[in-house]
Amino acid sequence: MCTLVILRRPEHDWPVLLAANRDEMIDRPALPPGRHWPDRDEVVAGMDLLAGGSWLGVNDWGVAAAVLNRHGSLGPAAGRRSRGELVLEALDHADAVAAASALARLDPAAYRTFNLIVIDNRDGFWLRHANGPRIEVHPLDDGLSLIAAGDLDEAETRRLVLARPRFAAAQPPDPDRGDWTAWQDLLGDTSRPPGEPASAALRFATESGFATVSSALVALPAAGFAGQRPHYRFAQWLPQATPWTGILPG
Repeated sequence: MCTLVILRRPEHDWPVLLAANRDEMIDRPALPPGRHWPDRDEVVAGMDLLAGGSWLGVNDWGVAAAVLNRHGSLGPAAGRRSRGELVLEALDHADAVAAASALARLDPAAYRTFNLIVIDNRDGFWLRHANGPRIEVHPLDDGLSLIAAGDLDEAETRRLVLARPRFAAAQPPDPDRGDWTAWQDLLGDTSRPPGEPASAALRFATESGFATVSSALVALPAAGFAGQRPHYRFAQWLPQATPWTGILPG
């Protein structure tokens, strides 16, 4: 159950902030974000070495994309395409509108269920594949939104219910000042209220080997914000921990 936090502020110099925790089997190999695809040198994303796709990335045109499994659909399935391909296909486009339109036309039967977020500094979309006859496209509202393995901002996911007020109260990242502290601390927090399951924490690990393996922060600049490019920060927790690192600009 990955977690994605989205803050949309249309009139701000940084109108889009994303915070993401990737939950996966610890032994599934991956590379940290980089320009890993020779045929897509405009894409910066983490690379899943098992299937070759990604879970989160940005491109040089300022589009970001993230894919999350829905409930009961962890891992690959015979005869289905990798959902990590969806991030790369979204990042082939120069804006979120074009990306969402193209991916909505895909055959949902080719993939296990997913939530896909595609966003730029003007528009944002949630693409929902929940075993229906088509991939649904829902525009993202302004303000704060959270999503995991169910629907956007659903009350049934305790992690989202517990995390939402914490992100709402925290100081958002300020790329101009290089201040990412509050959201970095939240993504790395392993605490949960007494009686809550391990998965209620933003970062967790289970005895079965399923855990929060990495975290990321993305900031997209407004159009015309002179000299600014997307920012992308990354930290790995498992199987080896690495400190927070600025991937973009770089």
